[in-house]
Amino acid sequence: MNAPFFKYGYFGDDLSLVVAFIIGIGFGFFLERAGFGSAKKLTAQFYFTDMSVFKVMFSAIVTAMIGLYYLGVLGLLNLSLVYLTPTYLIPQIIGGLILGIGFVIGGYCPGTSCVAVSTGKIDALVFLIGVIGGIFVFGEVFPLLKVFYYSSNMGNLTLPQLFNIPYGLVVFLVVLMAIGGFMGAEYVEKKMKK
Repeated sequence: MNAPFFKYGYFGDDLSLVVAFIIGIGFGFFLERAGFGSAKKLTAQFYFTDMSVFKVMFSAIVTAMIGLYYLGVLGLLNLSLVYLTPTYLIPQIIGGLILGIGFVIGGYCPGTSCVAVSTGKIDALVFLIGVIGGIFVFGEVFPLLKVFYYSSNMGNLTLPQLFNIPYGLVVFLVVLMAIGGFMGAEYVEKKMKK
């Protein structure tokens, strides 16, 4: 049996929604268990006093990347069928900056705000209402932003394509970057806590 299961027709739309729901609940549970339902813990990374969010999320990304790579090497996963969001460089950079500013000001990202709301945090509820309001406003003004939204289209771009190097080398370099990032995070945390 090869993956991705949905693309190979092993299950349909209805089951895919059930699977997504279960994965989402599990992801939210582990976010809460890691303390990521707390705005104080989340914003501590911006003050470099607690880099747990950086370390946990980067660990998850690297683990998924290595897993996907080796599943592809073993022929269990067809990486060409894994959905990639098209790259619209300038709009996505600006969107990332807006998300980052909202994260710093509100103390949550959209996912962690849902986790915090589920545990009864009022500040997260206010943040989530703002997220939903922002989505609504964006939807209403989208016709005015459509040209910009689809500007600087680079297609389904990956790092191996961008740098014209083998996928395995990119995996290795990202793992090295993660190790350096973890060491740097530990160093910064110790310095800032003094």
